[in-house]
Amino acid sequence: MGLFDRLFNSGAGAASPKNKPEPKKVAETFFLDADASSTLGDVNFMRRSNTIRHTFPGTASSPGNKELVEEVASMEAELKKVTPGLGGVEPKELEVNLTGGVPKPVKKTFAKPMSAAELEQRKKGSAVAVNAPGAAAAPAARKKEAEASAQPQISQLNTAKPGSIDPFKQMVKDLNA
Repeated sequence: MGLFDRLFNSGAGAASPKNKPEPKKVAETFFLDADASSTLGDVNFMRRSNTIRHTFPGTASSPGNKELVEEVASMEAELKKVTPGLGGVEPKELEVNLTGGVPKPVKKTFAKPMSAAELEQRKKGSAVAVNAPGAAAAPAARKKEAEASAQPQISQLNTAKPGSIDPFKQMVKDLNA
């Protein structure tokens, strides 16, 4: 009857014929076809294909109106018309091969021999004959004046400890001098 009756009479209740489990009824299984089992709405409406037409304005490089027409169904999409000039559309150009499949002969190039002086000049970092004719040699007096009026040079390189500001102090002294 109650909760406590079950607990205290647990042995007596198990032997009674009332509590025998009844065999479960075997449920027959059945299947619905795809159209009858769907709850998505009108299946025929969803299966029909729709034509979608997009139009775009032209650009300065490709003037005129652009158009993109797609045929879209529930499971597939097909591109019907694309105007040249839209992004992602590459115009296919016909390549004309005038050689008839004959390859071009390979042009063989060899390194020119370099003199030792030219090699040393290139090692310094300045290229030889870079699109300008060489300047006339300046007199020795002009060179000395140019060197004197050039930017001040750091008098000496100090090997200071890392993080030291001594090199910066030295640069300030050179600038003020």
